[in-house]
This record gives sequence, structure tokens and C-alpha cells, in this order.
Amino acid sequence: MLEKIIILDFGSQTTQLIGRRVRELNTYCEIVPYNKFPKDDATVKGVILSGSPFSVNDKDAFSADLSEIRKKYPVLGICYGAQFLAHTSEGKVEKGDSREYGRAHLVSIAKDPLFDGIAKDSQVWMSHGDTITVLPETFDIIASTEDVKAAAYKIQGEQTWGVQFHPEVFHTVDGTKLLNNFLNLCGCKKDWTPASFIESTVAELKVQLGDDKVILALSGGVDSSVTAVLLNKAIGKNLTCVFVDHGLLRKNEFERVQKDYEHLGLHVIGVNAKERFYKALAGVADPEEKRKIIGKGFIDVFDEEAHKLKDIKWLGQGTIYPDIIESLSITGTVIKSHHNVGGLPEKMNLKLVEPLKLLFKDEVRRIGLELGMMEHLIKRHPFPGPGLGIRVLGDITAEKVEILQNADDIYIKMLNDYHLYDKVWQAGAMLLPVKSVGVMGDERTYEFTIALRAVTSTDAMTADWAHLPYEFLAKVSNEIINKVKGVNRVVYDISSKPPATIEWE
Repeated sequence: MLEKIIILDFGSQTTQLIGRRVRELNTYCEIVPYNKFPKDDATVKGVILSGSPFSVNDKDAFSADLSEIRKKYPVLGICYGAQFLAHTSEGKVEKGDSREYGRAHLVSIAKDPLFDGIAKDSQVWMSHGDTITVLPETFDIIASTEDVKAAAYKIQGEQTWGVQFHPEVFHTVDGTKLLNNFLNLCGCKKDWTPASFIESTVAELKVQLGDDKVILALSGGVDSSVTAVLLNKAIGKNLTCVFVDHGLLRKNEFERVQKDYEHLGLHVIGVNAKERFYKALAGVADPEEKRKIIGKGFIDVFDEEAHKLKDIKWLGQGTIYPDIIESLSITGTVIKSHHNVGGLPEKMNLKLVEPLKLLFKDEVRRIGLELGMMEHLIKRHPFPGPGLGIRVLGDITAEKVEILQNADDIYIKMLNDYHLYDKVWQAGAMLLPVKSVGVMGDERTYEFTIALRAVTSTDAMTADWAHLPYEFLAKVSNEIINKVKGVNRVVYDISSKPPATIEWE
């Protein structure tokens, strides 16, 4: 039985980083809303309480009953989580004289297993406006910084700790060591590996699906490809893969991807649905509406294919964790709809099976390599489910899509030619809904602008713009303007996420 750590999410933007760090320590974990702790789950080994955008004193602050968690499991409260433990145990949390944000150094550490191997001058990262001013009597300080006396504490009589800094972020130098110490205190075996994930997931899929038939939405990307191979290992001939050409794929991608799938032994049906999608999207410029139309279109096509095949009961999808996290936060706020999790009709004729929905992208890639998939399939950049539909800004026409396909094809090929493709997380071209004046030869032109985007990241939750060489960008710009009819200007996006997103829509 797969053991796990539960991370109770109180809304921090770094909650997912906590999960990543735990998994990097070969321990499975799940992030659940602060008020959704899985009761009577024998696989839970420990609990981490995340940070939050709230103060514990706010009337709308997230609150949870921890009475059935404390003393039963080892608990680690981080930032808000630490303050919440103190606040609900008759301690006092108040606004600091100034917001405690940025680097700090531990000036004292008491002997405690949570800090094994951590030096007293170790750098930590603070990010809070409140601070614990009065600790409950049963709380013992185990670490301090120059400005924060209760930087870390341990509760007497129970395996409960709190830290007011963030061990999950890069700037806390020994943060991973602290989290590793906590996992040791939880008695975790740290045996969660790609191989163990494959073994347990295939076994679970066999039980979940039985002899039922599954239709899988293939996109050509890493996520759906790995999903296909996992399902194929579990149910074999009962899996039918459908690859839809919605007219929003990259240049020649429909043919190229189907050829790539031949070595996987998958049964793949190609469906040309270009005209259907173009008709549904005609005149639609709103990004969220486009995503929902494309998402509904996918489901409709799959549903129709399922009826042709008969007895299909499940729809397989390559949904991964960031899709879910970005689509609906615990506050109920939609950031953006993903085709895998947004725009689904209320009454679906098929049940969903999503074996990767709790994995981050880099974890999916490790699973794919373990499965023996071709490297170029695994290293392929993420590509949005709505495809070029959200890279053609504004309304979509076949002419605009063709212009973008040609520009994007030049950009991606040149990234590969200059050995830059593997150095960025994701790259693509955008067609902007504006035209500008240009001069070609002796003629005045009034044509479209292409924006190039390339970012570096590890999980798509945060991303920085890729610092591509100026010489390379100049050559790409020249190649696109010279060879793509309808374009006379190329710009490069130097926005990071946050505040921008990776895609423009």
C-alpha cells in the first residue's frame, strides 16, 4: 500500500512547491483543501500545513479542526500553518512592526531532530506580515533568527512542529534537509519512484477499469502519450486512442504524431475535425470562451467516436496537477480553463480516467522514460490542449492559423538547429490581433505581428523568460519576415510568470 504525506492547502502560492520537494525526496504526497483531510486513511504518514494569503486574525481566514490530526500524526506547520497552530492553542499572533520578507539567518537552534544536520547560521526565507508574539506554554522554541524569536517551535507531548519560514523555497538553503528530517520523523520509507508509480498505477487501473473499454484523447504531447502507454499496459486491446485534428495543431503535426505512435503499439484513430472547430469558433475572440468551445468540441468528438466503437464507458485524459491547480484554486477562483478540466458538459456520457492528475510535468517525463518511450516524445515542449486557438489572439480564421503555423514551424526548427530547444521549458509563436506598417523593397506593407515566447521552468507553476541570444532572435525574425507571407514584424516576450502566464490567452 502506497504511503503518503498529506499537505493541507490554506491557499499559499508555494503549496505546490512543498509537494514537489516532498516528491523529490521519493515520498508520495497529495495536496488537499485545508478542510478536506482524508479520514480513516491508513496510508497517511504525516501532515504538512501550508502557508496562506490570509492572516489568522482575518474573519475570512481559512480554518480547520486539527483535533483528529494532532497527536495522531506528525505535523509540520509552515508560516501560516505554524501561526494557525499557535493561534488555536491560545497563543498570540499579531501584525509585525514591519513585514518580514526575504532572507534571514538562524542565530540559534535547539537540539531537535527536525534540525538535524542544519547549521545555526543557515539561511532561511521569510514571507509573512504577522508573527507569533506569545507562544502557548506547551510550545518550545527550537530556532530563532535575529528578528523572529519563534522562527521554529516544537509542541510538548506530540510530534508537532511549526516554522515561520518557508523550507520549500530555493532560498532556504537547508529547506530540503529540514523536510527530509520531517519525513524521517514520519517514518516514511522514501520508496516512491517512477517504477513504483508505474507498478501501483497499472494495478489500480486494472481494478478501476476491469473489462471496460476506454477511449483516450491523444494530443501528441507528453501527458497524453504517457497516459496512453500506462492504460495500454493495464487494459491492452480495450484501449482505443483518438487523435483529433482540430485545425489548431502545429504544421504537419497530425501526420507526424501518428507516425510517432507506431512504435508504442497503440490503436490510434485519426479524426479530421478542422471545419467543425473553425465553424464553432467563428467570430469568437474571448480567450475563456475559446477554451470552453474547444474543450466541448473535444468531448463531443470523443463521445461520437465512442458511440461508433460501442460499449465505451471511459474517457482517458492526460490531465496533470498544474492543470487542476490553475483551473480552480481552493478559494473557488478560476484562473483559466484547461481543456482537460474546463468546459466539460454537465452531463457526460463517459466517465473520466486521469492516471496522471496528481503528477507534475517533470514527474510525467520521468515516468515516460521509465516506460521506455522515445526520448523526443518525452522531451517535447508542453503544448496547450486548445493548441494554436489560444496563440491566435482574438478571433480565429484558417488564414491566421496558417500564418502562425508557418512562423511557429520556423521558430521551433531553428531552436533545434541552434541546440536551444532542450534549454527552454516551452516555446511558441503568437499571432497578435494587430497590424503594423512596414516596408518591403519599395512597397509599404500593413501586416501581422508575431510574438515569440520562450520560458524556463520546472513545473509551469512559475516561469522566467528564456534569455535567448540576440543573434539567434535576429535570425529567427529575419527568417519569419522573409518567408511567412502576412508578417512584417517580430517581437520577443520578456515577461515572467507571475505576473504573466506562459500562454497569452
